[in-house]
Amino acid sequence: MAENPQAVSPRQRPVSPHLTIYRWPVTMATSITHRVTGVALYLGMIFLTWWLMGLASGPDVYQPFVRIAASPLGQLAIFGFLWSLAYHFLNGIRHLAWDLGYGFAVPTANRTAVLVIVVSVLLAVGLFALGYEIQHGAVQL
Repeated sequence: MAENPQAVSPRQRPVSPHLTIYRWPVTMATSITHRVTGVALYLGMIFLTWWLMGLASGPDVYQPFVRIAASPLGQLAIFGFLWSLAYHFLNGIRHLAWDLGYGFAVPTANRTAVLVIVVSVLLAVGLFALGYEIQHGAVQL
């Protein structure tokens, strides 16, 4: 007696959401970004240490740093470090509020996540522009 092929076929199993249809919640993106900026700050400290050692050691050590820091790639690295610092600081304040029991409601968590992203970009751009203006003599301290 032949078996019914429909009776023995495996049932359809659910498929995991693909990256093209899965939408990341903003809070998940900010959590991952917080970790990434922590690593960027660690790597940026190497750059900062080189700058401080160059200042202390004299022109032979300092001039290569200045040359690299003034290049477009160096400027991008400095901006990335500055943004990482601003983001990590602001998101750390957000985490501190969570530690105190505030901001756990989903709408509040989503709003503060977007706020941290926007304010960190504005802060980094503003500070970078201020540094540029100081460097080029438009602003004097």
